[in-house]
Amino acid sequence: MPRLARLDAPGALHHIMIRGIERRDIFRDNRDRDDLIARLSVVLPETHTSCYAWSFMTNHAHFLFRSGETGIAKAMARLLTGYATKFNRRHNRHGKLFQNRYKSIVCQEDPYLQELVRYIHLNPLRAKIVPDLRQLNRYPYCGHGALTGHSKYDWMDKKYVLAYFGKTLRKARERYLVYVNEGIQKGRRPELIGGGLIRSIGGWAEVKTNRLNNSGRIKSDERILGDSEFVSDVISGANETFERRYALKAMGYNVAVVEQKVLDIFGISKEDLYSGSRKKIISEARSVFCYWCVRELGESMTGLARQLGLTQPAVGYAVDRGNEIANRGNIKLIE
Repeated sequence: MPRLARLDAPGALHHIMIRGIERRDIFRDNRDRDDLIARLSVVLPETHTSCYAWSFMTNHAHFLFRSGETGIAKAMARLLTGYATKFNRRHNRHGKLFQNRYKSIVCQEDPYLQELVRYIHLNPLRAKIVPDLRQLNRYPYCGHGALTGHSKYDWMDKKYVLAYFGKTLRKARERYLVYVNEGIQKGRRPELIGGGLIRSIGGWAEVKTNRLNNSGRIKSDERILGDSEFVSDVISGANETFERRYALKAMGYNVAVVEQKVLDIFGISKEDLYSGSRKKIISEARSVFCYWCVRELGESMTGLARQLGLTQPAVGYAVDRGNEIANRGNIKLIE
């Protein structure tokens, strides 16, 4: 069965899991862990991604992120590509570090944010990396210590999480610790990592069919953790994006058509567009080109980077800037 497309949208809550290929270690020592933390401290603020929970084990890691305006894919690409490159260089290895692509589950906030924070932060205890809750408080490679006040990570949104537990910092921390302690007896909680209370075996088709039939049987597909209404809202939003892309392609829009549209609007040549020039009008044209190709047509940033002779992060920045330029100048792909 082909894997389903990831769901991504600005402001969505994502439970992210990364795992080593063939379950091999992705952290061999604390230098590796410190390197990923350093990357989180740069990538999350720059992509406006909020972090509510995280934990590092040996061969996998968990995160609870809220995506910024550009979605979660850009942040994860920057985070994992840079880390894998340095890991391979440092340990004199070659090939893929991570198992396939990272797993991302879009989560409904109200019923699940607290549950997921607790589940993610108890991972080192369940994996016997630390023996008890007292040691978990001081484990430096987990967000739990930041919520209890034992460690400090400026890139983690501690206030947002603690606000769920109390109005004052002291009371919130007390209640959070009680809540986490209660979760120790709950075990591994597979329903929090398997994509919802009930998995859809038919992906988009079955969820939509059941919605139309008002059967209410499907609570979530494998990419969503939430109730039926939340699932419907997420899928509806995703479908709007997909349907627009299909409509554009049906109208004959492709990279070449977008390229010509940009050249006409900005009055530059094709050679200018691909020249790498930093001249303002050329740079703006290149940014709008990237924005329309990625956001409107669904082209990959990796392929576009090769075509333009840029790095993938550079294309990501260009997409953001192109969005701003298009909105400011009321420039539209379709009039």
